[in-house]
Order: sequence, then structure tokens, then C-alpha cells
Amino acid sequence: MKMPFEKIFDEAALLPKIRRSIYLMTLGNTFGTLWGVISGGGSSSLTGYAGYLGAGDFIFGLLTAIPLAAALLQIPFATLVSRTQKRKQYMMTYGLFSRVLWIIIGLIPFFIPSSQATLRLWSVILLIGVSSAFSSFINVSWMPWMADLVPTQIRGRWLSKRDGITSIASVTMGLFVASILDRMSGYMGYTIVFVMAGVLGVLDMFTFLFMEEVYKSPPVQLKLLPVLKQVFNNKPFFKFMLFWTAWSFTANMSGSYLARYALTEMGLSYMQFTLCSQVTAAAITVLVVSHWGRLLDHFGSKPVLWCSCVVAALTPLFYLFSTYGSIWPTLLHNLIGAAFWSGANLAATSLQLSSSPDEQRPSYIAVFSCITSLVGSFLGILTGGLILEGIHSNLALSSLIPDRYKLITALSVVLRIASVFIFIPMLDNSSEYTLSGMLRELSLRIKDQTSSLRYWWSRRRKRS
Repeated sequence: MKMPFEKIFDEAALLPKIRRSIYLMTLGNTFGTLWGVISGGGSSSLTGYAGYLGAGDFIFGLLTAIPLAAALLQIPFATLVSRTQKRKQYMMTYGLFSRVLWIIIGLIPFFIPSSQATLRLWSVILLIGVSSAFSSFINVSWMPWMADLVPTQIRGRWLSKRDGITSIASVTMGLFVASILDRMSGYMGYTIVFVMAGVLGVLDMFTFLFMEEVYKSPPVQLKLLPVLKQVFNNKPFFKFMLFWTAWSFTANMSGSYLARYALTEMGLSYMQFTLCSQVTAAAITVLVVSHWGRLLDHFGSKPVLWCSCVVAALTPLFYLFSTYGSIWPTLLHNLIGAAFWSGANLAATSLQLSSSPDEQRPSYIAVFSCITSLVGSFLGILTGGLILEGIHSNLALSSLIPDRYKLITALSVVLRIASVFIFIPMLDNSSEYTLSGMLRELSLRIKDQTSSLRYWWSRRRKRS
């Protein structure tokens, strides 16, 4: 029996050392995903930890958004990576240090007494900020490394298979973390899970130690202003960056606060929230992501992005019908949302790589990440936090708006749909297919399969 990926590796005629490196990259990405299950901005762990430390809506948003602000450092770091071509060295120093800091984040309650609540909270914020700054090296090193390792013709299918593997792993980790947090009150549960996150992050970095460091282009001496000029003159790349910035802003206005809403106002336990969010999202991703990968390789990124973003933008509307103790809004939001978010993320990654030149990809990715993270996600989270905090602190607004989370959710959905219909028509596609062409061909396939199924059923009935 062949190992996973071997079929597409054979198609691309990859050398054994490249195959081994891609397997190691998949393993590292899995460890990184498990680290993100615990320490990610919208995770139940970080949401609960922020509440335990006494963070309000705005401070919670700040805590969530700090890693995005640190993306600003990716631009100078990318020029350094392009000039020195020392991806592995940076991963094993700066990247490793950024992950180790999460162990200290989990141990903060041991170092600072509960009487120093403000110091506790701001110490965590500071450590997350330092960790995020050093982790900027990871993104500008990893994505170009992946692009140089995985050939374009199999990239969509490899990404989809990788996402399926990481989704299965995240289900197990999500359930394990939820059981710890539900059973252990106080700081002990948070200490355990964040120390565990630090260890997983370290394992993520160590996998890159044994990978081939492949470069498709020689070292490039890049200067910041010329790089920015090239990026903004690259129309396909710039138009996609503009869309993803708007998409990130509108998505994070409410998306970063949905976990907080579910765990507080809706009264869900950690296990209920994990089952309805991480487990559901991971399970549906495993089922559909390979289909998105095939669609991406065949139809190109733009039609897939059209289809997936329209549906993904609408799914938060389920929260408008939530009541205390109801789990179905979270369940439906993640069930349908993950099915289409997985397609959007694959298409976004593919567009980002295909529209950036090989020799300058680290710099392009750094600029992209910086703009979308800072102007998009960071400002989106803070905007949402300011609106929520403003409503909560104003008695007149609080009496007028009984549920501020529903208001911010409705507003973000309207803006997100607007960003889709304004910006996606501007994007270029790697194939001649349009959205209507993709839907037409898919409908014909479904019709043929339905006809075949009816024929088989009629033959079976005649025999019986």
C-alpha cells in the first residue's frame, strides 16, 4: 500500500529527498496546527484565559490582535531571508524562541500573584507580543520554502490532503483541551494547555531541522521601497491583496468575538463549544477539502473563491437566532462555514503564490501578510472591540441594543458580502473558467451521476 501523497508525488516525479521533506513539512504543519488550536486568537483556551485574567471586550480584542500587528516586522525579515537564504537557521532560532515563550505564558499565574491582576494581564499581553514578533520569521520562511518544495501542478491537492490530516489532529486536541478546561477550574487548566502548546510549537520548529532547504532562485538583495513599489505595481497580486484585506477586516469584526459570545452570553461549556466548533469544522473539512483541491487544480482559484466566500460570509447569521444554552447556531455556523472556508483558504493560498514571482516571493508574502494582518485583521478586531465596549459602557445604547454581539455580527456580514461582490470580479484566474462555467460543468457532472444512479436502481429493481 502506498503512503499518503505518493500518487501525486509520482505524478510530479519528485526525488526521494524532496518527498521526505514534504512529509516532514506535513508533520510540522500538524504540530503547528495543534499549537494554534490552543494559542490561536479565536481559540477557546485563549478566550477563557483572557476572561480569567479579567480582560474586557476591548482588551480581549487587543490580546487577540497583537500577533497580527507584529506582522509589520515580516517586511524587513523577508528582505533578510531573501538576501541570506537561511530559512532553516531562522526557524531554529527566532521561530523556536517564539514557541518556547508560550510555556512561560502558561506559567504566569505561578510567577505573579492574583493580587497583581493588572500585572498578570499585561505580562501575558507583552509575552504574546514578543512571541508574535519573533514568529514573523516563521511565515516569511515557511511559505516560500513550501512553494519551492511542492510543484505547482500538485500544490492544490497536497494542500487539501494536508488540511485533511491537520483537521483530524485538531479534533483530538480540541476535545482533549476542552476536557481539561472543563474539569480544572482556576489557572491550573490554562497552565497545562499553554505549556502543552509551547511543547507542540517546539516540535513544529524541530521538523524543519531535517528538511531539505530548497531554493528555486539565487539570493536577492532587496531594498524596502523598491520591493513595495514592485508589489503595488503587480496588478494581479495587488488586487488580491486588496480583496483579502477587506475580507479579513469584515470577518474579524465579529468572528474573533464569537467564541467569547458562546462561552459567556450563550452559556456553552468548553466541551460543547469544542464539539460544535473545532470538532465539527475539522470533520467537515476532512470530508470536503480534497474536493476543493481538485476543483482548484482544474478550474483555477477565482471561481473557487467566488463560490466559497459567498457562502462563508453568510454563516455567522445563525448567531442572530441564538438563545441562552442553544448550541445549534455555533454548530451550523461551523458545519457550513468550515465546508466553504476550507475552499476559500485553499484558493487564497494558491492565488497568493501564483501571483508572486519565485525570486521575490518572501518579500511579496511579507507585504501581503503585513497589509492583510495589520490593516485587515488587526483593525477589524479592534474596531469590533471598540464597538462592543462602547455599547457595553453606554447605558443608553445598552438599553437600546439588548445584544451587542448580534449587532456586530449582522454588520460584519453585510460588509463581508459587499467586499466579495466589489473585489472578486477584479481578480485574475489561472485558467479560462469562470464561476458560471464551473457551476455549469459541476451541474452536468451531478446530472450524469444522478442518471447513472437511477439507471443502476432501475436495473436492480428489475432483477428483484
